Amino acid sequence: MKVFYAVLISLALFSCSAYNDVLKGDDFTTKFKLANELHEEGSYDKCIVLYEQVYQHAPKSAEGEFSYFNMAKSYYQDEDYYMAGYFFGSFVQRYPYSLRSEESFFLTAMCSVQNSPKWSLDQTETYAALNAVQAFIDKYPNSPLVDSCNSIVDALSYKLEFKDFNKVLQYSKTENFKAALAFADIFTGKYPLSIHDEEVQFLAVKNGYYLTINSIESKKKERVEETITRYRNFVSEYPSSEYLNELKVLLKPWQNDYEF
Repeated sequence: MKVFYAVLISLALFSCSAYNDVLKGDDFTTKFKLANELHEEGSYDKCIVLYEQVYQHAPKSAEGEFSYFNMAKSYYQDEDYYMAGYFFGSFVQRYPYSLRSEESFFLTAMCSVQNSPKWSLDQTETYAALNAVQAFIDKYPNSPLVDSCNSIVDALSYKLEFKDFNKVLQYSKTENFKAALAFADIFTGKYPLSIHDEEVQFLAVKNGYYLTINSIESKKKERVEETITRYRNFVSEYPSSEYLNELKVLLKPWQNDYEF
């Protein structure tokens, strides 16, 4: 066993020494070849350094172009999406007529998508990702990747929708009736076809009721009428809703004065 580990250590040291020799040398053909081998092995940090040297040596050559592209790809495969996004975006600028431009443009967008956080966090990156994916669709409308892009747009858009839906839920749970009502109205305006529309409209009626009974007398009549209008619209749109019984019980005290 000791001999086995000794052999492994020796091989590692030899490999490291060989890499350093190539790194410090002036043979750019060997640098390029070793960079490709290291990339295939998944040694991204090492191959990036070599690709950088090859690119700097001959940026307008085929090897230079490939090296720059593979630097970006190495960062992407190493899940460093900020660096990958920078290099893919820069590649498109440096090599606008390259056969790899479309892929680079797409992967630039994918870096933004990868940087999009979970729904509960700030969604600035998600908006950036949506813009990046849409920019790709606009630039390459006939690309076979457009269908995938459309699916990604749907997923990112739903993340924003779900975050807004949870704002309504949170304000409702904390009995901030006015805010819950305001965000419910915003939500139904932004997402009229949302799968959460029924629940949001239900919460709007419910929070409208509680806002009303907690209002000063001068505002109650107007808010009662607004809540009843919301209720009527809800019944019209969702006549078989599971929420109807709860709302009927809630609004029962108003039935003698208003028809609904």
